[in-house]
Order: sequence, then structure tokens, then C-alpha cells
Amino acid sequence: MLVEIPDPEVILGVILAFLIGLGSLYLFFKVRPFIKSSSDIADPTQSERLEYYERQLIDMKIRLDALELQGIEEKPEDPNLELKQFVQKLVEENKEPEKQIEVVEKPEIVVEKPVSVPNIPNIEHVSPTDYVLRLITNKAMTSRDIQITTKKSREHTSRLMKKLFESGLVERNTETKPYTYSITEKGKSKVGDVTSNPTVV
Repeated sequence: MLVEIPDPEVILGVILAFLIGLGSLYLFFKVRPFIKSSSDIADPTQSERLEYYERQLIDMKIRLDALELQGIEEKPEDPNLELKQFVQKLVEENKEPEKQIEVVEKPEIVVEKPVSVPNIPNIEHVSPTDYVLRLITNKAMTSRDIQITTKKSREHTSRLMKKLFESGLVERNTETKPYTYSITEKGKSKVGDVTSNPTVV
């Protein structure tokens, strides 16, 4: 099937007619609000109805203003005056000899959660090294556990554990995180020396 393309004048005429139609529609809708139709001008009932409603609104506004003025004149100055008078009357009826009441605030007591510390006798005169060796004699502990038990800083505990590891008194288990420390035979012999001779520091 062959389709013939019309002459360029025909195509141009169709496009031009389409554009003129769009332009005239645009102008019509822009100008339409300014043009009063004969039905708007010739219908006096609508204007009469609008005037009637306008008069009614004005009349209601005047009545409302008058009611508000009456209400203001009748009401006392203070809206809570009746309540204040009632409270004052109650106070006068129940008036007793004045007693001074002292309000004592109790201080708030904060209970700290106790940290579990293993029971080791005679820790006052034992060096930190011997104390840690006694701690890890029964079971392996992390440096955090040792820190909490000895109540020393993290840095102090780390330095102590490093010193004990380098001197061969403890073993470091690097397979777990955090590292756990357990006592060696050399460490056990040192703990045995300290228990047999407690005056050595």
C-alpha cells in the first residue's frame, strides 16, 4: 500500500489552521472573565439575594457585639475571683495555729553494683606480682578480670602482665580474644616461695 504525501502547501495550511485555533481558544479563555454575559446583568434576583444575606450578616454582627458587651459588664474583672474567694473561705474556716513544717530532703543513695573479687587472704603486704600470680593459680584470667580484681588501671595491669609474661612466670593464650593468662611452673614455684616466706616482698 502506497501512501501519497500531500503537497507542502496543504501540510502548511493544516498546521497553520491548527495553531490559529489554539491561539483563539487561549484568547477566549483569557478574555472571558472580563466579558459580562447578558444573563449576569439581567438577573436582578441574584443581586437582591446577595444584598439580603449581607444585611443579615451585618445585623448578626451587631447583635453579637451587643451580647459580648453585656457579658463583659456582668462578669467580674478576674475570671478566677470566685475560685479565689472559695479557697480563702476554706482557709479561714480551717485556720489552725500555724505550725512550721520543715521539709527535709533525703539524700539520694546510689548503690553501686559490687564487683566480684576472689577472696585471697593477706593481700595488704603482698606485691602486685605475687597477688596476680595467686589469682591465676586456680584458673586462667583475662587482663580485664585481673584489672578489676586488683583495682589498678588498664595500663598498669597491661605492663604488669607483659613483665610477667617476659619473665616466664605466666603463659599468654593468644588463641582467644582477649588474651587469657595462666601461671607457669616457674610462677608456681615463686608463689610457693612467697607462701613459705611471707616477709619477702
